Amino acid sequence: MEIDANIVIVGAGISGLATALALHRLGVKSLVLESSDTLRAAGIAFTTWTNAWRALDALGIGDPLRQHHGPLFGIYTSSTVTGDLTSYVSYTNKGKHGDHEVRCVRRKALLEALAKELPSDTIRYSSKVDSIEESGLLKLVHLADGSTLNAKVLLGCDGVNSVVAKWLGFKTPSLTGRSAIRGCAYYKEGHGFEPKFHQFVGNGVRYGVVPCDDTAVYWFLTWSPSSEESKNLQEADQLKLKQFVLSKLGKVPDQIKAVIEDTKVEEIVRSPLGYRPPWEILYGNISKDNVCVAGDACHPMTPDLGQGGCSALEDGVILGRCLADALVNHENEDQHQRIKNGLQNYAKMRRWRVFDLISTGYMLGWIQEFDWFGMRIVREKFLSAYLSGLFLKKADVDPRQLVLEY
Repeated sequence: MEIDANIVIVGAGISGLATALALHRLGVKSLVLESSDTLRAAGIAFTTWTNAWRALDALGIGDPLRQHHGPLFGIYTSSTVTGDLTSYVSYTNKGKHGDHEVRCVRRKALLEALAKELPSDTIRYSSKVDSIEESGLLKLVHLADGSTLNAKVLLGCDGVNSVVAKWLGFKTPSLTGRSAIRGCAYYKEGHGFEPKFHQFVGNGVRYGVVPCDDTAVYWFLTWSPSSEESKNLQEADQLKLKQFVLSKLGKVPDQIKAVIEDTKVEEIVRSPLGYRPPWEILYGNISKDNVCVAGDACHPMTPDLGQGGCSALEDGVILGRCLADALVNHENEDQHQRIKNGLQNYAKMRRWRVFDLISTGYMLGWIQEFDWFGMRIVREKFLSAYLSGLFLKKADVDPRQLVLEY
């Protein structure tokens, strides 16, 4: 069965749904293909920085999410070696482009908020892409169920193992040799944490605790596993992962340890940390003809800067605006060429931005986890506040970039 479709978006993750909603707000219909039978809620939660909130406001879903996710007011960084506070950076300071806004948002809540605003026939579930081929000006998207979509525009928002990115010539993301373990603890009667980001660095690990709302506390641990640790954890169940995290914490307050202890094992996940080498972003095909990629399909990055999901929201707003500009009110012009130009404009706007985020995040993670004694002293005595300040600096984008006007 063949189906004609103007815009096909592969992947109903953050970037895919954000792009679809941006297009919808601008009066352009799209079809989102999702390989699973429901929205993907993997990832638990993530810190949403100022740039993300500007994008969410442009999409019209900022206020509903604010109602359930309280603001954070600063980041405490402490040493896991000495237990001492090494820096505190307030989120209430103004940035170059206005006030900062930082909250921790549950991934499931964000995806549901995006999907809720879309027409009911926008997302097609259980639709796995098998292959892509060209047919004149169209891209033929062949699905596992035997159907084919004839797409005038194909947008790959299908994550780190993107079929569309592979078609564009991108390689599989590189592994850093580092890993992350994440979890979330829930407290029916409230957790009692102040609305601040608590970060602990030292002994080769970086560990953080962030309250999402009155009842949920998100946490993460990143480190470079030894060969023995990799072997032991490769087949480890979630209980062993929990015990491993507790063994890595170092000198942290009992309240912090309790968050791990209170986390149910089914709420714990482990994943290797990968990224796209930044030079591939500079020289690769983010867009080609009437095809482009966004989100993790374009720029997978380490989580050290907290910009993976945030930059995906940026992508959605900017891509939606560039594409809508190419499609609306230009009936007498070469539409295919305008689409091509619109996607190239999107790629041009995003290329250096995500190059910067990938590079900064990679170096931030390396400096925080590299535990040679001299580096630890320099990090704790001189660099701690600067490194924490990078979170705010890289999130302080010009709000004029994140508007749905063309």
